[in-house]
Amino acid sequence: MGYIRAEEILPVEIIELIQQYVDGTNIYIPRRQENRQEWGSKTAYRWELQDRNQRIYRDYLSGRPACELAKSYYLSEKSIQRIIRQEKLSNVG
Repeated sequence: MGYIRAEEILPVEIIELIQQYVDGTNIYIPRRQENRQEWGSKTAYRWELQDRNQRIYRDYLSGRPACELAKSYYLSEKSIQRIIRQEKLSNVG
């Protein structure tokens, strides 16, 4: 995330008002609620993780132990256990 100089986009009056609260400090101005996007919505990474997690769960159901899955997927056993637990819950309904 880059930054934009306030002088380039804001009127002097607004800059002076902000300076009453913070002077010479970087601040983050959050997006409006209606403009927010969910994590991973700009890339396919979210879907790749979902696919990976489903493969891990299928491998687990076919009998592969968590320690073996951890090595195969380069994750900790705790992560594998968490994924298995989440996948079990999502496949119940």
